[in-house]
Amino acid sequence: MRIGPADLDALRLWLGWRVGVGVLAAATAGIVRAGEDGFGWPERWYRWDAVHFAGIAESGYAGEPTGVPNEAFLPGLPLLMRLGSLLGVSEVAVGVVVSLIASAVAAVALARLAERAMAGAGRWTVAAWLLAPTAVFLAAPYTESLFLALALPAWLAAQDRRWWAAGVLAALAMTVRVSALFLLAALVVQWVTDRPRVWTGLPWLLLPALPLAAVLLAQHAATGSWTAWWDAQSSQEWNRFLTPPWEAAAHTWEAAFTPGRVDAMFVWPFRLELVAMAVGVGVTVWCLWRRWWGEATFVGLNVVAFAFSYWFFSVPRAALVWWPLWIAVAGVVKDRPWLQAVWLGGSGALAAAWAVTFLSGGWAG
Repeated sequence: MRIGPADLDALRLWLGWRVGVGVLAAATAGIVRAGEDGFGWPERWYRWDAVHFAGIAESGYAGEPTGVPNEAFLPGLPLLMRLGSLLGVSEVAVGVVVSLIASAVAAVALARLAERAMAGAGRWTVAAWLLAPTAVFLAAPYTESLFLALALPAWLAAQDRRWWAAGVLAALAMTVRVSALFLLAALVVQWVTDRPRVWTGLPWLLLPALPLAAVLLAQHAATGSWTAWWDAQSSQEWNRFLTPPWEAAAHTWEAAFTPGRVDAMFVWPFRLELVAMAVGVGVTVWCLWRRWWGEATFVGLNVVAFAFSYWFFSVPRAALVWWPLWIAVAGVVKDRPWLQAVWLGGSGALAAAWAVTFLSGGWAG
């Protein structure tokens, strides 16, 4: 719990980023003229998945779905929204506050992981992460920040062989994002490859199965189906049903480059889906080269899951939780001032464009 220099660096970067995102949100509200579309602030954050999280918070899984069945989402963030609403705070405002606090926790944990990986990398790892093209989702009432605020401390605990803490944190993460399944697999690999192996740690890694079972039971109670989550993911809105990777790549390419295949606002996001998948493969190979078996498992399973969908979808946003990616970026830029300027300028511009797109109601993945 001690706050060191690298932690303070991370928090300073986080604070500057958070102020910048707030300015962008206010400016977007003014430019779009919120009165015309009925959205002010913080309702400007009430977009896309946030609508589902708020709906689950209000009515549970039995509530009316909005385009996509609510069962596609896990209950961790909606539960926090529900608790806040009982105190008279709107669900979306609670979600923004949760992401605010969770992103600060995640920034500190990410800096610590990076410093363990390579001295002096903490600052640049956090900077790369906060200026990632899709970083607006770290501030939105989405699950990325909350998941990382649990997953990154879980990984730190595993590195310290505090398996009980890793198991508890992974169990909490399991209520937030399905990516926790890949985190659990990575923790098991980390335990298997750890020397000396602590056998008493293994039972703790079974703990995340409990919240997963609870989610399945809750969804079954609401829908009568044990496959409600999978059915929702496979719905027409997302088409996330099992598809061979080469066909998924072809479908994504068609959506990205065939005129009229998808609505115009989806064209560039689909192009960046292809880039993000290539980056995911590269990061997995890099982790294997460094013999980071657990990290390679986490990123690799993410990539495989996206590869077997009808098309690649929401991969750039999911890349926010691939912490080895941001450590790799830091390793490349931290000793190259010219590359730092190129990276910060290019990625920062993309991040601003992505934020304005999301805040004005466009699709940003």
